[in-house]
Amino acid sequence: MTATDRAVELAITAARAASDLKADEIIALDVSEQLVLTDVFLIASGTNERQVSAIVDAVEEALHREGVKALRREGKSEGRWVLLDFGDIVVHVQHAEDRVYYALERLWKDCPLVDLPADARGGAGEAGRPE
Repeated sequence: MTATDRAVELAITAARAASDLKADEIIALDVSEQLVLTDVFLIASGTNERQVSAIVDAVEEALHREGVKALRREGKSEGRWVLLDFGDIVVHVQHAEDRVYYALERLWKDCPLVDLPADARGGAGEAGRPE
């Protein structure tokens, strides 16, 4: 099983919203084979707490325009690692330091990347997943 078309569409919408606010290293992982709760993890980084919060707000607003509301939000008050659960996708917006420390990409390295268009990759460009 792979991520649904709707989950991929939502991930691209969320990634574009994050990219518009200069999020770094935006990647999407198809976790549908590993988890029954969601299809895609979208991971993005901000350089400080204010940027992380702004990225989260932009993602929520963009997905709200698509008719999707967050089912759960964790960590917004700290602004270091915010998790937004939209059902089909889960968005992780992390402070750059926390992103390196927790290394979600390595934890989920067996999951395939979802191809994001160039305007939705933020500062990652073609970097993709670290080894």
